[in-house]
Amino acid sequence: MKGHQNESNLQEEEQICSVEPKDEEINSLALKVKEIIQSSGCQNEDVIFLCIGSDRSVGDSLGPLVGTMLKEHMVPYRVYGTLENPVHAFNLKDTLKEIRKQFKKPLIFSVDACLGDQNQVGYVFLKDGPLVPGKALKKVLPEVGDYHIIGMVNYIDPLPTMQFLNDTRLYTVMNLANKIVKIITSGIK
Repeated sequence: MKGHQNESNLQEEEQICSVEPKDEEINSLALKVKEIIQSSGCQNEDVIFLCIGSDRSVGDSLGPLVGTMLKEHMVPYRVYGTLENPVHAFNLKDTLKEIRKQFKKPLIFSVDACLGDQNQVGYVFLKDGPLVPGKALKKVLPEVGDYHIIGMVNYIDPLPTMQFLNDTRLYTVMNLANKIVKIITSGIK
């Protein structure tokens, strides 16, 4: 669902590299998000934040937490995926069909949790191109979004991957959710 070309000079990936980011790190990513939205030519109602995950696993709850917090901040964009109405593996295809019916050429930012290197837990990444949800769990799901924002909730180890989503600290997920929401809402002002 790639509708917009990268016209924002977004590096291969932009990231906040610290668990407790400085204001300038937050502002840098907020500015990138704002630039992407402005360069897309989309009206606010055609900008979508598709927050993917499930509240049934702490590690996978990042997306729905971000979606809920964005709605509480009353952002001027469309938000899909909240704690009340999560977008997850079982309803992702239907949600994408609904979006395609309702919007001609939306700008979609996918938001999700990810697993990776131990030294990057707590990082936020803003990347150009679609998100491949469920990749760490070897699920085959459709690619989603023009850009994606991911939060590194835990690291991958030889143990089964699902174990790491379940063993993720709620503190880490909440901290990441707050960072991502601050990035998005700071870009609105």
